[in-house]
Amino acid sequence: MSENSKIEWTDHTFNPWEGCQKVGPGCDHCYAETRNARFSGGTAVNWGPGAPRRRTSLANWRKPVAWNAAHAEFFATHGRRQRVFCASLADVFDNAIDPTWRRDLFDLIAQTPALDWLLLTKRIGNVMSMVSETAQYQFDLECLQNPRMPENVWIGATIVNQEEADRDIPKLLKVPAKVHFLSMEPLLGPVDLERPMPGPDLDQGGGGRICQPWMIQSGIDWVIVGGESGRDARPIHPEWARGIRDQCEAAGVPFLFKQWGEWAPGENCGGPMKRSERVADWWNDEWEFSTMTPGSAAEMHVDDEPVVYRCGKKVAGRMLDGRTHDEFPRAAHRAS
Repeated sequence: MSENSKIEWTDHTFNPWEGCQKVGPGCDHCYAETRNARFSGGTAVNWGPGAPRRRTSLANWRKPVAWNAAHAEFFATHGRRQRVFCASLADVFDNAIDPTWRRDLFDLIAQTPALDWLLLTKRIGNVMSMVSETAQYQFDLECLQNPRMPENVWIGATIVNQEEADRDIPKLLKVPAKVHFLSMEPLLGPVDLERPMPGPDLDQGGGGRICQPWMIQSGIDWVIVGGESGRDARPIHPEWARGIRDQCEAAGVPFLFKQWGEWAPGENCGGPMKRSERVADWWNDEWEFSTMTPGSAAEMHVDDEPVVYRCGKKVAGRMLDGRTHDEFPRAAHRAS
């Protein structure tokens, strides 16, 4: 699916800079921080409050220009535009970033109109003020008066639980952009995406009125769901993933299931375990962990939910109820 990225929902990843700091429970086991530490002698030098962010090389900044130049060939082969996930090792709307770096990034986005730039942030509340700030540096008076994202930007918010959904989805939907999406990875609990959002009620006729739900009328264009990977990964309950899938299907919103992560139901683990394995069982609204011994009675029931097993990301795969879910917004297929 991807050209220059292992991430299932993009073709390329581009990091204008590296570094960040934790802002919520989804950040607890940050893969980017772990990667930074691995390549920096064991210490994540670009992570945490006050840590310096590192701008990447000029050669790296030239890559999107080359991808943009190849857009006609890509579209002829794939029938869609290229997707670029920006800042997989950082956050575009990080408060610690030099505003001139963000200006340079938005200049690059403007120079590559054949690419769809996916800006995913854990700081969705910063977006509008930072777009205005960037417009000041660019002397773009029109954008300064009416802040908006460039036409080729998809704006996304990371949502891992109901609290973040309630807080951040209304902020996301206020950002003027062609595509609004949710990345619900790592999913850490059930999330109701049909909860009402603030705004005018919808007249249903006959005097009945209901509140605007987030999904149907409000403009969520795409939802990505995934479990956590890595050494300390937390399990994802299968019903959490199914619940969001079913809500998306009912609302006609494209749904992509990215991965189970380290933990998955027995049907995804290839049958009974052949060795001692970590088990997570759902009791009293929380996970209980144990170790399964080969030959035990419990070993023969690996498909009994809500038990999930730590079988590793590669074995767990991406199948949800027997099939993959790889849906994308319609905007992905518009002409260049």
